[in-house]
Amino acid sequence: MAEEEVQELETPGLRKLPLAAGIVALVGLADSVYLSVKHFTAEPVPCSLVEGCEKVLTSPYAEVAGVPIAAAGAAAYFVAFALAVLAAYGDERMWKIFGGLATLMAGFSLWLIYLQAFVIGAFCQFCLISAATSLTLFLIFIAAVFTGRKTSLE
Repeated sequence: MAEEEVQELETPGLRKLPLAAGIVALVGLADSVYLSVKHFTAEPVPCSLVEGCEKVLTSPYAEVAGVPIAAAGAAAYFVAFALAVLAAYGDERMWKIFGGLATLMAGFSLWLIYLQAFVIGAFCQFCLISAATSLTLFLIFIAAVFTGRKTSLE
């Protein structure tokens, strides 16, 4: 019995930062799925905070080969969510892969913000939410790197 108690005490809990990343990835997934649905149903996206959503979402930069960028974003957020959940349960390899994906997503988001600001000349609030979400995922990963701790909930 004593050996079982020791083993139970050594079992790590969920890791905080990957768990937080999983929750943030769900926000990005919801945002991207919303934009994808609006694209495929050809419904206008309501823009209440900034003007220019339709200009951004109908620009040539909004899709690649007929596939909306938002659909690719939804796939990326789903993969980020899955990797974060696996990492939350202790799989370090998945956390490293998550870090690579988060870096790519943040870089691509910065490129899209540049396009909105300097090429298209308009902003889409839902696109900005996605960019903020991608950058948050990246910052969570960087925080984990700099803290250098396992950050479990024990």
